Amino acid sequence: MLSGKKAVIFDMDGTLTDSMWIWPEVDRIFLKKYHLTPPPGFAKALEGKSYTETAQYFLDVFPELSCSLEDVQKEWIDMTLHLYQTQVELKPGAKGFLEFLKQEQILMGIATSNAKELALAALDALQIREYFSSVRTGCEVKKGKPAPDVYLKVAEDLGVQPEECLVFEDVPKGIEAGRNAGMTVCAVDDAFSASDEKEKKEKADYFIRSYDEIQAKTYERCGV
Repeated sequence: MLSGKKAVIFDMDGTLTDSMWIWPEVDRIFLKKYHLTPPPGFAKALEGKSYTETAQYFLDVFPELSCSLEDVQKEWIDMTLHLYQTQVELKPGAKGFLEFLKQEQILMGIATSNAKELALAALDALQIREYFSSVRTGCEVKKGKPAPDVYLKVAEDLGVQPEECLVFEDVPKGIEAGRNAGMTVCAVDDAFSASDEKEKKEKADYFIRSYDEIQAKTYERCGV
């Protein structure tokens, strides 16, 4: 999996950290507070969108909201910052894999759809920020996932070519973003996207349930 790779780029939520559980609850509380009824396909439509794109989507779908884009983003950060600082954990085997990459002198970066403030809070709380030479969000590029922009930005930061990068992602649109960037992609098992497992395997090069599988070479090769 790592043959010929100079850099590994991770999505964060659901990929490197077990944190996707936070957002359905945030949506539930927010929708209830403002008496909003989500349309069919609402959750799927949010997949891959940057933090800013997601907030704008809420305003577009619910024109009855009188708050600004910045108001929505701030409210979500106020609701979640403490959770990211205290209750988010790494995915199985992730810390050992990060240390292995460091020893092998393979560069590491983060390409997340989350807000920068929340991403950095989680990395600091987990004491892993030092491993990453670049931390970029979908809000810092023109388009969020499945566009390749954020992955290409991290590769640029790291000074490597797309084909020299291995991406880890947990949802189909994130996998598409890595593929659209011309990178090799390993899908990561996550309870939040369990129903998408077949699609994830169809779109990715590899699939893991734990980062321990990489060094053990027990990961699954997929059909791309």
